Amino acid sequence: HETLLRLSESRSVLSLGDSLPAEQLLDGNQDDTASEHSHPDPHVWMDIALWSHVLPEIAGLLSRKMPEYQAEFSQRADMVANDLRGLHEYGRTVIATIPENSRVLITSHDAFHYFGRAYGLQVLGVQGLSTESEAGLLRVNELVDLLVDRKVAAVFVETSVPRKSIEALIEGAASRGHRVRIGGSLYSDAMGEAGTWEGTYAGMLDHNLTVVARALGGTAPLRGYSGLLSMKNEG
Repeated sequence: HETLLRLSESRSVLSLGDSLPAEQLLDGNQDDTASEHSHPDPHVWMDIALWSHVLPEIAGLLSRKMPEYQAEFSQRADMVANDLRGLHEYGRTVIATIPENSRVLITSHDAFHYFGRAYGLQVLGVQGLSTESEAGLLRVNELVDLLVDRKVAAVFVETSVPRKSIEALIEGAASRGHRVRIGGSLYSDAMGEAGTWEGTYAGMLDHNLTVVARALGGTAPLRGYSGLLSMKNEG
């Protein structure tokens, strides 16, 4: 929030999070019992239906800046909203094809709770919300137990987070006779390369949904909802 305030001194800034329904926000301290200050989990864009609430705010800001294009901005916002509804339903459909006992998403850090709530996955991170926290040995052992007990086939690395903690899970499961593979690299706090489909909001979610569904035993098209995925990060 302080960063946005500083930026607003030199350029136009729109706090999109303020337009989201407060009752749908998750507590950012849900895995941090030592914290005295509650704040929302910031990874709201992982729920496509929830994040779509920001479209009218964006169209409104652009219209205020360029009122002569208000009709075009409104029309385009409606088109994007329709596209995102389709992608959201695609996500619900492909994740539902994963065997129920395997609907467990284990990643490097806790960036996927909105994603899990929206699409029906149990989400567990080795680290907390911060990508800088160290994964404790107890947490690693707990997750290894879960991987072995539920015979989870894959865990996931993130494009913006070192993979060391995930490799520890794989080694721990292997020591107990259960093979776990890296199911792919997911986008959490960063999108793909500029100029690619994965470098767009819809593209990064298309990628995440498709990779997770395929890696955990579900059914999804290799090129995703759009047919545009490169799939270079699939495990």
